[in-house]
Formats: sequence, structure tokens, C-alpha cells
Amino acid sequence: MSQFNRLRKYHSFFRFKKDFEQYSLKSAKSYELILHWLHSKMSRSQFLLLSGILVGCSAGLAGVILKSLVHYIHYVITYKVHFSTQVIFYVVFPFLGIVLTTLMVIWFFKGQSRKGIPAILHEIARNSSLIPPVKMYSQILQSAITVGLGGSAGLESPIAVTGAALGSNYARTYKLGYKERTLLLAAGATAGIAAAFNAPIAGMMFAFEILLTGVVFSDFMPLIVAAVCGSLLSKIILQEEALFHFESRVAFNYHNVPYYIALGILSGFYARYYVVISQKIEHFFHSLNWTALQRAILGGVLVSALCVALPPLFGEGYSSVKSLAAGNGEAILQNSFFRYLPIQSWMILVFTGCVCLLKALAASVTIQSGGNGGNFAPSLFAGGFLGFFYAMVCQQMGFTDIPVTNLVIVGMAGVMAGVMYAPLTAIFLIAESSSGYDLFIPLMIVSTISFLMAKWFSPISPEIKELAKDGKVFTHAHDKNILLLLKMEDLLETDVQTISIDATLRDIIELVKEGSRNIIAVVSHEQLFEGIITLDEIRPVMFNPELYDTITVKKLMQAPPAVVNLKDNINVVIKKFDAAQAWNLPVVQDKQLVGFISKSSILNKYRLLLQEYSEG
Repeated sequence: MSQFNRLRKYHSFFRFKKDFEQYSLKSAKSYELILHWLHSKMSRSQFLLLSGILVGCSAGLAGVILKSLVHYIHYVITYKVHFSTQVIFYVVFPFLGIVLTTLMVIWFFKGQSRKGIPAILHEIARNSSLIPPVKMYSQILQSAITVGLGGSAGLESPIAVTGAALGSNYARTYKLGYKERTLLLAAGATAGIAAAFNAPIAGMMFAFEILLTGVVFSDFMPLIVAAVCGSLLSKIILQEEALFHFESRVAFNYHNVPYYIALGILSGFYARYYVVISQKIEHFFHSLNWTALQRAILGGVLVSALCVALPPLFGEGYSSVKSLAAGNGEAILQNSFFRYLPIQSWMILVFTGCVCLLKALAASVTIQSGGNGGNFAPSLFAGGFLGFFYAMVCQQMGFTDIPVTNLVIVGMAGVMAGVMYAPLTAIFLIAESSSGYDLFIPLMIVSTISFLMAKWFSPISPEIKELAKDGKVFTHAHDKNILLLLKMEDLLETDVQTISIDATLRDIIELVKEGSRNIIAVVSHEQLFEGIITLDEIRPVMFNPELYDTITVKKLMQAPPAVVNLKDNINVVIKKFDAAQAWNLPVVQDKQLVGFISKSSILNKYRLLLQEYSEG
């Protein structure tokens, strides 16, 4: 009878499974059915190429829509309203942007706080490149409010996160593996960056330098087609004013190399200053025992005050950088209170220096107090102002033939390389955006010097340093990355034998008869871990029955060579194995034994993961 019931249960289960699959196919959208059919008919490479096009168009379109919306808002505020109204906007809008973004996160997105590029890296390393579907639109909505209303941050990081989420969830929908999922995740981010800057090569460099760090891939065609799609959409839809584009510059003159070397050093120091300010602001807001809304109000007040005093800090600020690149330094004073004074060169110099220094503060406060944005645009903005400030200082010192426009353009690459730890992305981004391929030499000089100085201060980007230390993101060490994918719960051996510390040798002998392990764990009456007993230790006395009731466990047990905590990451565990020269170690949590871990299980699991995650 029980066999009949079991068969009926199996039949019911498979009937339910079949009905569910049929319902899923019926409820699937028509285009999904078509893509499922194409997936079954195409080769892997063909479907990945098609997927790259679809993900690239989707991510690129999302980026174009966001850039267009924010650009229009800024255009209306900056050029279409009276100065007195602008001041009111600078007071009210940045404050509203940060507060409304915080309320949106609390009410609609359940307080999700992980944002920016570190969020993508975390999902690649710790969540098999599975990004929550909500991030396909949440980042765009939040950043549109924050930056659109004047928050002093950038749109590129939210666009990259949105593109990555689109690629990840596309791959999940069509049941692609980890490699394909990670590749399409990167393709989505690539298309977003390419659309934001109309720079396809920079988008690809961004993926290789930042997102795919420590991940080995031989497929890159989906990245190329995604970057092309994103860039084409940007070129077709966005107006020239909305594009990050610079026309005027002078030809490279090798006599100016000393200027570029000095600018590279200056960019490296400024990048470090930017990073330190960001860390201090982050620590300050995290240390406040305030609610998220209270922190947003404080941040909104600070950013609004900065925008009133220095209007170029309002929003992304690309229009101000374009004015500097065009040699029109007076334009950045037009929306400030300096417009009522006779404009002098020293005023432009002081104003530019203050904007450059306080951009790091304004961007950090915007992001850390509850706004949504990234450091892409702020680093480019600060680099442009730094280059202009440096050029003006050189002119004031009596130097002639200073390539002001080139220093503004190259300065953007220098600061971005040092802040983002992405020199190739910075070089190609500026080269593509300015059609300045003849500036490759100064771009490489300044970006390389700044990047090396940043690496000297901190080998790993400070933005992900703590995550890398905890093994939550990948680094350039591929083997170490594979190790970090090992999870303690998959390696833990819980079928262990335990014995009370007050037991006798007779009790140990009975356990040995029943078990198959060489190690017995000793616990107290409160089930706290006390030590271990090995067969090697009891072998000299186990064949002498006269000692069975006279020798206790407490006399025979010994301390283990090392103890693993359940929260230890795998790198810590490996170091403990190497130091202890052991093959098995106990694992504890709150001083209670939860199991054992063996070196052989780590090696076997590592070998399997190496086959799965590496290219053959």
C-alpha cells in the first residue's frame, strides 16, 4: 500500500511540473518565446552575439533616456531662468533631490543601500552574477531625482548598474550559465557607459579594467556589439549639448611634456585627496546615530549651500568643464554672485580652485547622505577644473604658450585614472570624447603617473578595499578569486563523533567501534568545545582493559593545532591549515563545535570550481 501511495505521489508531482511548464510557456511574452526558440536553434556564440545586441540596445536606451532627462532639467535651470530664480533653485532642488531619493529608497525599495560599482562586483563574486531585478530600474529612478535636481554626483555609475542588471536578468531568463551571465552583465554595463559618453572603446575598457577584474574570459564579441549599440543610440538620439564632447584643442607639442608630467603628479595628489575626503565623509555619515531621513536632510542642506556659493557644483557640471575647455573661464562666474563684480583673472583663479577642492566634498556628501550617483562625473569634473587651475597658475608665473585646453582635457583623464583606478578607461574616454587621438601621449603620461601614485598610496581601490579584504569581490589574483568562491557550509563535515570531557577510556573504545573517523571531539556539559582525541593518542592504552575505567577523556585529550571559526573566509582557513600542518581542523561558533573541515575537501572543491570558472 505504501508503494502505491509513493507512486501516486510521484505521478502527481510530475503532472504538476508538466502543467506548470505549460502555464509558464503560455504566460511568457511572445518575444520571449521567440528568443527561447532561437536559443534552441543557435550555437552558443551566435546566441551570445544576439544577446549582446539586445542587452546593448536596452542598456544604451536606458542611459540615453536618463542623460536626456537630466540634461533638459539642468538646461532649463541654468539658461532659461532669471538669476534670482536660479539662486532659489540652487537652494531648494539639491536638498529635495537627496531627501526624495532617500524617501523613495525607504518606501519603495525597502531600504536597499548597496549601490554603485562595488554592488556589481559583489554580485559577480558572491552571487554568481545574479543581480536583483529591481536594479533594472531603481538606480535610474534614484539617480534621475538626485542628479536631475542638482545633486553633485554623476549618472554613469547608476547607468552601469542598470545595464549590468539588464544583462544579468536577461541571462537568467534564458537560463544561461555563470560565464555567459557575467559576460552579458558586463556587456550591459559597457553599453551604458558607451551611451553616456558616446565612447564605445572606453565602455569596453571599463568592463575589462573594473568589472571583469580577476575573471578569465575569451569571449568578447558580445562586449563589442553592446558597446557599438550603446554608442550608436547615444549618437543618434542625444543632442550635441548633452554629449560629453570637446572640439577645441591644440596639437600636441613635445616641448610641453614637462607641463604634462607636473599635471600628472598634481592629479595623483588630488586623486588621493578626493579619496580621503570620500572616506572621511562616508565614516562621518555612518557614525551618526541618525535615521536615514535625518542624514538626507543634513546632506541636502550642505549640498544646497555649496551650490549657492559655487554654482558649477550643481549637478554633473559638464557644461562648466566645456566652458573651461573652450578657454572661456569667465562663463563659470556668470551664475555666481561674482557676476556683479568686475571680473579679474585672480577671481577666476580663486573661484576655480575653490570649486576644484570642494567638488570632492559635494560629491561625497551627495552620495553618502542618501543620494544616488557615482564618482565618474565628479572625477572628470574635478580633473577639468584642476587642469584649468594649473594652466592659470603657470600663466600667472610668467610661462607662455600654455596649452590651456589640452591641460583641461588631459587633467580629466588624470584625476579619473587616480580616483577610479582605471587608467585605460580614462585614456580612451577622453580620446574618444575629444577626438583627441593626437593627445594619446600626454593622456598616457598624466593618467599613468596619477594611477601609479594612487596605487602607491593604496594597492587596491579604496572604494572596494574592505570588500576585497573580506573576500566579497574579486581581485586580479585569479586563483585567489576561485578560492573565495568556496563556501564554508559546502565544506563543513557535520557527521562527527563527540564525547563528554568526564567520560572514560571505555566510552572512547565504544565510540571507536561504532565510528569510522580518526578524530573524536571533546565537549563540556554545556556542549562547549574542549579539545580532540585522536586514535594515535589512545593506541598505546586502548588494548589494556585494566585502564578502561581509570583513564578519563580529560587526560587523553589535547588541544587542536588550530581552530576555525564558522565566519572565517577560506583564505584564513588555508593559512590556519598551513600553519598547523594538519589535514583536519574543528569548526566552532560561539565556542560550540559545529563540525570539522578537511584540507582534502577544500582541494577537491577548488579543483571542480577551477574547471567550471576557467576557460578550457
